[in-house]
Amino acid sequence: MKIIKIIILLFISFFANAQVGGETVYQFLNISTSARQLALGGEVLTITDDINQPIWNPATISIDLDRKVSVNYSSFLAGINVGSISYASEVSRRFGVIHGNIKYFDYGSLIGADEQGNETGTFRANDIAVSLGYSYNIPRSNFYVGTNLKFINSNISNFSSVGVAVDLALLYTSIYKPYSFTAVVRNLGTQIKSFSGQNEDLPLEILVGGSYQLEHVPLKWYATVDNLQQWDISVANPSDQIIDLEGNITEAEVGFLGNAIRHLVIGAELFPKSVINLRLGYNFRRAAELKLQNARSFSGISFGFGIKMKRFKFNFANSRFHSATNVSTFSLEIDLDSNRF
Repeated sequence: MKIIKIIILLFISFFANAQVGGETVYQFLNISTSARQLALGGEVLTITDDINQPIWNPATISIDLDRKVSVNYSSFLAGINVGSISYASEVSRRFGVIHGNIKYFDYGSLIGADEQGNETGTFRANDIAVSLGYSYNIPRSNFYVGTNLKFINSNISNFSSVGVAVDLALLYTSIYKPYSFTAVVRNLGTQIKSFSGQNEDLPLEILVGGSYQLEHVPLKWYATVDNLQQWDISVANPSDQIIDLEGNITEAEVGFLGNAIRHLVIGAELFPKSVINLRLGYNFRRAAELKLQNARSFSGISFGFGIKMKRFKFNFANSRFHSATNVSTFSLEIDLDSNRF
């Protein structure tokens, strides 16, 4: 129990000054590439039977993931190509399992311009992160601790940046309990080489989450509270502005409850252990910030399904960002261990 207390204190010690979207480098680290996770809202933390989950929560690494591989692809917003590959392998029965992941964002060809706005040609930009993860079961308990070590490279035209980061996680799960809960600290790290000679902050994120399997219904609920490192993450939606007859604009104010609900992501999985399962998720922050006035945009909603075929699992997700666009993600998982069949 002393180990558990130390880990909890470590989590609390990082509840410090950190920043949310748009103010840090390597923002792609906080965008999921797993179709299953995205269908459930994008920030699920307690899936224990998915080879893609450890990149979000390293404490979920277990022997059940040994020799499983997954390839994920998404045609993201504005033609950005996103993908990742995950694999896990048992080193030894004593040591356990190591999980590896490669994640990339290709932003394609962009138009360059000088300070006066004159076009200077095109350039390319991309991000890539390589991670290694490990989990350890605290003896005589249902608690697991895990960590990821990430090596990050980002390129914008002739400029490049290199960074390193770690994730820390604590998970409680048991095959005899219908619930699981976890706490995760993601992206603790620094730039080794910056774009301009001045180091920028990494997108630190602290999350807690849980899941509950209903007893008599094949339905599993998930909930995540994100960005605990910063209470006020609210951004007023321009659609909520009020313009009077003189043209004066009154910006909308986000209250305590409006900001609190923005930290919440929920999801539900129907028939989670079956050959075919259905998934639905809702991201409250995305819904609040991208909604349109007097129009239903269904922002924040995501849905998808999974199909299991012996060694293969196919997952699909559709994430609704705005009435003008949505994102589809595809994941294919392959079990390379023939002894499981």
